[in-house]
Amino acid sequence: MRLTRRGRAVLVMGVALLSLAGFWLGTRAASMAEAEPATPAQVGAPWIEVQRGDTIWTIADAMAGEGEDPMAIVAEIRRLNGLPDSLIRTGTKLYVPASP
Repeated sequence: MRLTRRGRAVLVMGVALLSLAGFWLGTRAASMAEAEPATPAQVGAPWIEVQRGDTIWTIADAMAGEGEDPMAIVAEIRRLNGLPDSLIRTGTKLYVPASP
């Protein structure tokens, strides 16, 4: 089968458009994905909704008692929510450790 110059151009454009559409749909699906469903350990655990300007450190600092190190609370928040790093987004529901 031989393609004309115009046929090759149409074929290349079609493949390029399909690739771009697939990439676009993949990034939309990834951005709309929710966090993993709650594990049995998290059911009933207290949670907060991240507000604009919040960081895990400010949340942990607000939860820390007098003389308590917020770094331990940061580690616990990350563990409870399965976070690979300390990056959080506004509107995210974060499980927090129960107060003693």
